Amino acid sequence: MFENLSERLGSVFDRLAKQGSLTDTDVITALREVRVALLEADVSLPVARDFIKRVQDKATGSAVTKSVTPGQQVIKIVHDELIHVLAGDTDPGKLKIDSPPAPILMVGLQGSGKTTTTAKLARRLKEREGKKVLMASLDTNRPAAMEQLAILGGQIGVDTLPIVKGESAVQIAKRAKTQASLGGYDVYLLDTAGRLHIDEVLMDEVKSVRDVANPREILLVVDGLTGQDAVNVAAEFDGNIGITGVVLTRMDGDGRGGAALSMRAVTGKPIRFVGLGEKTDALETFEAERIAGRILGMGDIVALVEKAQETFEAEQAERMMRRFQKGQFNMNDLRMQLEQMIKMGGMQGLMGMLPGMGKMAKQAEEAGLNDKMLRRQIALIQSMTKKERANPDLLAASRKKRVAAGAGLEVSDLNRLLKQHKQMADMMKKMGKGGMMKQALKQMMGKGGMPDPSKMSPEQLEEAARGMKQGMGMPGLGGMPRGMSLPSGLSGLGFGKKK
Repeated sequence: MFENLSERLGSVFDRLAKQGSLTDTDVITALREVRVALLEADVSLPVARDFIKRVQDKATGSAVTKSVTPGQQVIKIVHDELIHVLAGDTDPGKLKIDSPPAPILMVGLQGSGKTTTTAKLARRLKEREGKKVLMASLDTNRPAAMEQLAILGGQIGVDTLPIVKGESAVQIAKRAKTQASLGGYDVYLLDTAGRLHIDEVLMDEVKSVRDVANPREILLVVDGLTGQDAVNVAAEFDGNIGITGVVLTRMDGDGRGGAALSMRAVTGKPIRFVGLGEKTDALETFEAERIAGRILGMGDIVALVEKAQETFEAEQAERMMRRFQKGQFNMNDLRMQLEQMIKMGGMQGLMGMLPGMGKMAKQAEEAGLNDKMLRRQIALIQSMTKKERANPDLLAASRKKRVAAGAGLEVSDLNRLLKQHKQMADMMKKMGKGGMMKQALKQMMGKGGMPDPSKMSPEQLEEAARGMKQGMGMPGLGGMPRGMSLPSGLSGLGFGKKK
């Protein structure tokens, strides 16, 4: 997400940060490049112009250019203004799910990912908020859409309204309301029909459903890859039916990200969620501060901690700690850590969330440090016998050939893995003796399990991130290209700080 924009802004700010002192002319020249980068990212011209003007007003003048770290001061101002553009002046808060059953209306054009997003939101409400959810498809034009929602409901364990042929969208909405009331549901999601473009028929149908359902929220689902057209669609829907929020889909690709930066400023409506993939768990809340941090290459420690919270088990961490304290680290331990990295978003996903590592993700990809490499390493470990996994020293030349052949790889690949394992085992042994491992896992898991990342201070988040890097050992990074290394902590100025 925002890869090209982040890269362009990163190069501009790197030059600023390297200069010992800045003049107003230096700042204005840099901001001119920022403006071009925003327009190339498909940010609307009025939004880009207003953004640059606000930054320039704050970044020029002796207070900034004569400060000890003028370059970083400018970056901090840009960061704060990005948050303002993305968040607006008011916090939308959580979805309104009061007085059950609470109806949520999902609207949008055909092909925007509305049905999949409905299932993603249902899963999120069920798993994260413990809500009993009912989904209903109102797309009478496409029976396949109704069947798709029923299939998705089965996959995520969420009930769907039985399909009755011949009913209109309004009749289905009424039946969903009755079913939700009788079934004791907290929320029911109404997935309305879409069209290839906005027309009178579409709007009339959505208005009729809205009037019958009286929804708590009307969420517009738009394709983030369509850029400025997504903003135009949002303005049209809001003008006709009145939306309460936006969900941007397909934000896992770079697209250009301009829709996210323009949406709030143009429509005045908050972006509630972003879709980051096809899987039903690939839906994130849109947090302006965290998105601004990602755009400026400051990482997203909160997201990293949340990923760990979802995938790490306290018992597993305790077992790991006891083994490492005894200096024990075999191939089974390494495999577990490799699998953990894949669960948490893979090599590129993790690097994108670590401060200062976003710029290096492309270099790492070119150097072969990617998820494919992690899976190859797991394949090598799985090709070993139980005894070999427990004691890698058993792997003599003949055994190495057998293991490499079993994984479809070369002996040289296995030798690299064994070297990496030895380096990590030595590190774990040192950390275990000095009590560092216990401290690292304590930072990572907290007392009695993982703390709530949203309530952690920037210092606690940094400690947790450091604990994750130490506790997991960040396997696979032993062979990083020259000049690439993991940062020790948060490098982004102002990231995570409360105003």
